[in-house]
Amino acid sequence: MSQQTRRESRLERLCTERGLRMTGQRRIIARVLSEANDHPDAEEVYRRVAERDPRISLSTVYRTVRLLEDEGIVERHDFGDGRARYEPGGHDHHDHLIDVTTGEVIEFTNEDIERLQERVAAELGFRLIGHRLELFGMPLQAQKKHPKK
Repeated sequence: MSQQTRRESRLERLCTERGLRMTGQRRIIARVLSEANDHPDAEEVYRRVAERDPRISLSTVYRTVRLLEDEGIVERHDFGDGRARYEPGGHDHHDHLIDVTTGEVIEFTNEDIERLQERVAAELGFRLIGHRLELFGMPLQAQKKHPKK
């Protein structure tokens, strides 16, 4: 299937709607980010992009990811592993649980946590307009092997 006959990804549409010039390279990078089920860093995005078009450089990936971040099309996260990781922006709200033993990022929602955050903000005299919650943990089985973590 050619690039033209493929359905445009959600991130490609957002780029177009925001007036970004969509080169073939940007389209591939946006598509890779749109298809990601994890939270890849720029180097992982580059590996996936290079499978589709080996002519795209790592610096092009970095520049494009930065542009998409600046435009609010992707969100940047720091999950404590020293790498900026990315996910599409504008999605339904969710929080993250990071497995410190594997680096796996688990997305979740919890209405009790949401209500508690609203209550804490109100008690401090604020109306909550947004938040990010990142929990760091280790599976219970791993704790038996590494009790000090």
